[in-house]
Formats: sequence, C-alpha cells, structure tokens
Amino acid sequence: MPQEQSRLHRLTTLFLNMLYISAFTFGGGFVITSFMKKRFVDGLHWIDESEMLDLVAIAQSTPGAIAVNASILVGWRVAGPVGVAVSVVGTVLPPLVILTVISAFYAAFSTNRLVALALKGMQAGVAAVICDVVLGLGTGVAREKDPVNIAVMLLAFAAGFVLKINVIYIILIAGLLGLARALIRGRRAK
Repeated sequence: MPQEQSRLHRLTTLFLNMLYISAFTFGGGFVITSFMKKRFVDGLHWIDESEMLDLVAIAQSTPGAIAVNASILVGWRVAGPVGVAVSVVGTVLPPLVILTVISAFYAAFSTNRLVALALKGMQAGVAAVICDVVLGLGTGVAREKDPVNIAVMLLAFAAGFVLKINVIYIILIAGLLGLARALIRGRRAK
C-alpha cells in the first residue's frame, strides 16, 4: 500500500507540474522544455541533466509539438506508460482551455489593442527564455569537453544561422552522426 501511495504521489506531482508549466509558459516547446529542466532536473531530481538534454533533442527531432513530445518523454522516464498519459493530459489541458475561451471571444480579442500589446511584450520574454535555454544547453555540451559534440553544436549553429540551411537537414545530419558515433562506440565496447 505505501508503494502505491508513493506511485500515486509521483503521478500527481508529475501531473500538477506539467499542468503548471503548460499553463504559465508562453512561447511553445523551447520555453516549456526549459521549465521542465528546471523542475524535473534541478527541482525534483527525477532526471539528470545529460538525460534531459537527450530528451529535448529527441522531442525537437520528432514530428509534432515539442511540448507534447517532451512531456511524453518525461512522463515515460518518470512513470512509464501511465506517466505518459498523465504528463500529456497535464500539458495539453491548459492550451485546450485557453484556446476554447479565446475562440469563443475571438472577435473581442482580435481588435483589442491591449491584448495585441500584451502579446508583443510576451514575445520579448519568450526570446529571453529561448536564449536562456540555448545558453544552458550549450553550456552543458561545453562542460562535457567532448570535441565532437562541441564541433557538431558549432557547425549546426553555423549551418542554420549563417548558411541558412533548413533545420530539418541539420537535425537529420546531426542524428546520423550521433547514430554512427554510438555504433562505433558500441563496437569498441565489445
């Protein structure tokens, strides 16, 4: 019975944290993954930093909304299949309610100057949070002092920002490099 209570407590904590993160973040998946890191890595210590970095990379490279993809991965890591369901419901519920309310009052919101200004202000905040995520994840990669990871990170940045290469190609190439590297390491370990 105590173990079942512990599992229920963990699932409740997972749901409430995902609900909170989803309800109070604006700017999409990149912002939410930053808050997930702060909560599940730094706060609850359910996931370590390198694993969170991997989860974010997988969430970004799979089809669908990054926030939902990340919540699936975090939910799976924390509590298995039930954790996925709990995490996804917690993530999807706030936007669903907000969009339902906004769509009901769309005409009033679309012409309201204060709403437009508030959204402009949120864009600046979102940009700051995304910069925080980039610096945090980049620092994590640099701390590992792995020259291959650092080179891939810098080349991916240059390819996207300077050369304007489509991010899908960058993700595919980086994924293939990571797969090749894992296979090579696996053969060396045998």
